[in-house]
Amino acid sequence: MNGQRIHALIPAAGRSVRFGGTTLKQYAHLSGTPVIAHSISAVSRHHSVVSVTVALAPDDGIFEQLIRPDFPAVKTVPGGDTRAQTVMNGLDFILQNHPASDWVLVHDAARPCVRLTDIDILIKTLSATSHGGLLGVPVADTMKQVDGADRITATVAREGLWHAYTPQMFRIGRLRAALQHAIDNDLLVTDEASAMELAGVQPRMVQGQRDNIKITVPADLELAAFYLQARKQP
Repeated sequence: MNGQRIHALIPAAGRSVRFGGTTLKQYAHLSGTPVIAHSISAVSRHHSVVSVTVALAPDDGIFEQLIRPDFPAVKTVPGGDTRAQTVMNGLDFILQNHPASDWVLVHDAARPCVRLTDIDILIKTLSATSHGGLLGVPVADTMKQVDGADRITATVAREGLWHAYTPQMFRIGRLRAALQHAIDNDLLVTDEASAMELAGVQPRMVQGQRDNIKITVPADLELAAFYLQARKQP
């Protein structure tokens, strides 16, 4: 990265509505370790990442007790009501504490299986760009569009379609401006790349591994455990 500073931000203020139960998915145990701990560890290991900030729900009472002992250097900041506001709060915190910041690497708390090699490819690919980008994989399955009753209305050509993953990496000032634009205009953003798109930027897709899954339902924990265990096999 030629001396450029990369700060990792993990938004973790969500309520895990689709996960169900009483345990927030970022604190569910995966191979004996909370999901978010795997995610923090993954981004922390890259030599270009100089700090990690986690944006938490204001009433989070778990992180300090469960996660802090293993990650004393991680900073925390209160999140917001939406992902966009949560990420904005994180960016403001990073800029206040590191005014010379260049890049931010935003990674889902519930993506514990991201590979260090994929993060490395992402950083190396985007370091010379201004638009930034994100990890993902091309869609391999036949795509169907349905109506409100789940009846198929069209088969969608999969050429040019990608699954969007994280980390997503952008110049921190440009991402903050894009998110502010979306918030000010009540625009829906589902990830950081969509905020950049609404601001007229064309982020680059960087192909990663398909095992970089997001924990959404409890069954995903078993699959993630399989992926992590497989990496330990000789």
